Amino acid sequence: MTNSDDPTPARARIVDAYAPGGVRASGLLDDVTDFAATLCAAPMALVSLVEEEDTRFLAQSGADGMAAPSRSLSFCTHAMVQDGLTEIRDATLDPCFADHPFVTGDMHLRFYAGMPLRSRDGVALGALCVVDREPRPEGLTALQRQGLTVLASLTMARLEDRRTTAEQEAIREREAEALADSERRFRTLADAMPQMVWATLPDGYHDYYNARWYDFTGTPRGSTDGEGWNDMFHPDDQDRAWAVWRQSLATGDPYQIEYRLRHFDGTYRWVLGRALPLRDADGAITRWFGTCTDIHEQKLVQEEREIISQELSHRIKNIFAVISGLIGFAARGNPPFAPLAADLRDRITALGRAHDFVRPHSNASRPLARQDSLHGLLNDLFLPYAQESMERLRVTGDDVRIDDRSATPLALLFHELATNASKYGALSTDHGSVTVRIDRRDGGVVLCWTETSGPRVDAAPAYAGFGSQLVELSAVRQLGGTVARDWRPEGLVVTVAVPEAAFSRG
Repeated sequence: MTNSDDPTPARARIVDAYAPGGVRASGLLDDVTDFAATLCAAPMALVSLVEEEDTRFLAQSGADGMAAPSRSLSFCTHAMVQDGLTEIRDATLDPCFADHPFVTGDMHLRFYAGMPLRSRDGVALGALCVVDREPRPEGLTALQRQGLTVLASLTMARLEDRRTTAEQEAIREREAEALADSERRFRTLADAMPQMVWATLPDGYHDYYNARWYDFTGTPRGSTDGEGWNDMFHPDDQDRAWAVWRQSLATGDPYQIEYRLRHFDGTYRWVLGRALPLRDADGAITRWFGTCTDIHEQKLVQEEREIISQELSHRIKNIFAVISGLIGFAARGNPPFAPLAADLRDRITALGRAHDFVRPHSNASRPLARQDSLHGLLNDLFLPYAQESMERLRVTGDDVRIDDRSATPLALLFHELATNASKYGALSTDHGSVTVRIDRRDGGVVLCWTETSGPRVDAAPAYAGFGSQLVELSAVRQLGGTVARDWRPEGLVVTVAVPEAAFSRG
């Protein structure tokens, strides 16, 4: 016996989980009671569900018009807490039921046999029972008892299926409600944002824009769904925007691009478009969410700064030219000064080339190589020494990002090395060559200048000239590195080690 018949709220919730209200109308258990009545040769068979105060008949055969009794009067309230079949062969002789109204009254109940119905949680729910107005001294046969046991199991199996279905429907309803609530929250948040927000299906079909998008573009709602968004771009930006978007769709990479978007006043304004994919647990893309940020004012400021920067760069280049001209003018008035003046002009020219590489004064003067490339800077500096082939002076290894801070000392350093090589070293012969190898190592950069096939080197110079001092100044004082020279017979090897942070601000 169990106490699980207690009318607690927890039990009531479990009873309600079987959605009993529609069981009777659906006829879910009618065949069970019909067969139970036939099997036991009983005029009445019932499936009862005992609730907090009353009893509900989920199915009944041969008892039409019979009202379900209260919980306290129901025989099933007693049967449902037993471990097996409850069989009352003659109720008038049973001390528990002899004075029961169903026995002494018009119902004239004499025989009752009921199998308990328990939920998968172990909670007593009710009973499958057969009832007779005649006593049965011999009780049920073994086959009838076995049959009622099987029918009770079948009853619970059907009720459990109904409970599972109801629970699944409830879960789906809660998920749908949560999804709808999440959608409402998202749309409220998106509409409150100052940015334009949009979303697409996994294949890139645009199906959502926030209010800001329509305010900015002035287009009717829904008119830019699908591929209509691209028509809002400046004609010169449409192909580029499509190409970048298709690349993101194909690879799943984040989307980012600057383009001009048509404003509601008919003008085009620069915006920054960004989007990220939302993935499921398996990594498959389920949605794309993106934003468009108006950067028109920043873009105008940037363009103005670029114009000012180019103008300053142009003036600095003019200063280099003026200084070079003054040196030439002084040399003509003082012939003994001419060799030194030539070297000085070459150094100033190298500085001018380095400045123009990282800070071109116009688009026409912009180098073909990336302006933040150490490879590009060195190849540009070495052009005057290359003669008919750059194979004599090669740059290999890692590339390193540079800026205007490091370009000047790098230009002075390698100009001195190249100038000395062309005067005294490997580049002074027809077959000599120079290799500059760049290697990243543990947060630093090692630049190795190696000369081969030049004049034989017997020993290091007796003293360090101005050029050597300039190399030290550039590498050590300005870049914070070290310089090591190895005067090998086959040619000079100079190893410069510099912290990588010295090459660029970020």
